[in-house]
Amino acid sequence: MRVFKTARFNDDSILARYFGRSSNYTDIPNNLFNEYNVKKGLRNDDGTGVRIGLTKISDVIGYTMDENYHVIPCEGDLLFRGYSIRDLIKNRQKNFGFEETCFLLLFGYLPDREEFENFKTCLSLRYDLPESFLANELLLKPARNLMNKLQSAVLSLYNYDDNPDETDVYQNLLKGINLIAKFPALGCYAYYTKVHSFDRSSLIIHYPRPEYSMAENILYMLRPDGSFTNMEANLLDAILLIHADHGGGNNSTFTNVVVGSTGTDLYSALSASIGSLKGPKHGGANISVARMMRQVIADTDYTANKDQLKSIVERILDKDYYDYSGLIYGFGHAVYTMTDPRAEILRKLCRGLAEKQGCMYKFTFYKLFEDVVKEVIMERRGTMIPTNVDFYSGLAYHMLGIPEELFTPLFATARVAGWVAHNLENKLYDGRIMRPATKYVGETMEFVPMSERR
Repeated sequence: MRVFKTARFNDDSILARYFGRSSNYTDIPNNLFNEYNVKKGLRNDDGTGVRIGLTKISDVIGYTMDENYHVIPCEGDLLFRGYSIRDLIKNRQKNFGFEETCFLLLFGYLPDREEFENFKTCLSLRYDLPESFLANELLLKPARNLMNKLQSAVLSLYNYDDNPDETDVYQNLLKGINLIAKFPALGCYAYYTKVHSFDRSSLIIHYPRPEYSMAENILYMLRPDGSFTNMEANLLDAILLIHADHGGGNNSTFTNVVVGSTGTDLYSALSASIGSLKGPKHGGANISVARMMRQVIADTDYTANKDQLKSIVERILDKDYYDYSGLIYGFGHAVYTMTDPRAEILRKLCRGLAEKQGCMYKFTFYKLFEDVVKEVIMERRGTMIPTNVDFYSGLAYHMLGIPEELFTPLFATARVAGWVAHNLENKLYDGRIMRPATKYVGETMEFVPMSERR
């Protein structure tokens, strides 16, 4: 038998040399963006987003504008189909607030009692994964990253659909409801498959219970003994509710609409959204907060006073602490200017659960850190900065005993409702493929035969 020997090919150094020789990655001057009125990151000069569509699904209220279109800071609010999330949280039906919100986002109005019960039944009938899916698509194919696994699992569900490429609006609604119902099981099973395969932990599979809400089922499937308190389920239900949508301009929803506008299947569009949400600048931000606070707590053991925390905050801003980025994770927002209503809601609920669990010292520490950050920012910049939802969602997840690697998958579990709603709305009222434009600013070149290139 012949044995072929291949010389070691150091492609890294070769490709790096080619990359360094090219000027195509470095020579687009900033002034050209202004000259051609190109909005970096689809942001206007005042920080507001470039409008890319119209929607009746939700509204993110972070500021008002005067007659000259100058931004005026205001208290934040988030409206789902015109209803404030504060009212939706306040008037929830036990731990089924998320389900009622899903109905509202998908159908455009609040359900009456019969409609609500019917919709809950429609969801519960779809909790279970298809036969053999758990074994073939999850247990036999573990992944180290749960968001990547969610992407592949959603794409795999395409193969269990009798007519997956049907893009009729009503058929997509049915597919969307089916996916919303299955996300809790997908996330929980992907987590246990991962820790069993790579961390050598016990494999625990609890099948979802039809009488439980989605929040209750997540806690039931995650915990070895399947137990949870009503207050714990209430907090998780609130987290799902406030994350269910956030306007049509956020990155993952925009991604979903862009991909869906091509006429592709819903599974592909939602998988693309999951990839977007995975990013640390989007859905992964709550993990950045958790890791930052873990470092702060490790250095203070919850005993820091205001002056000590002020020193830490100043060091973070001076790029002399934690990851040396100068960023304080969990503060500031692209739209909200004074308050993030989601953070306001979670702060109150976290306090209640902390009192119940006997760990008020954790909540008190977070609240003091929050106050110090705002004080230091005001001293340095003379501006207010809102606490965003990620600051308290990380604390909430920790109090619920949810591992960090599930933070972003649970975000996706909530947001899939909004993704489906925007996908359907775009099909109903726009229908055209999204096709923005770019301006070529490179040179026109004369072709040179390979034998003459130097």
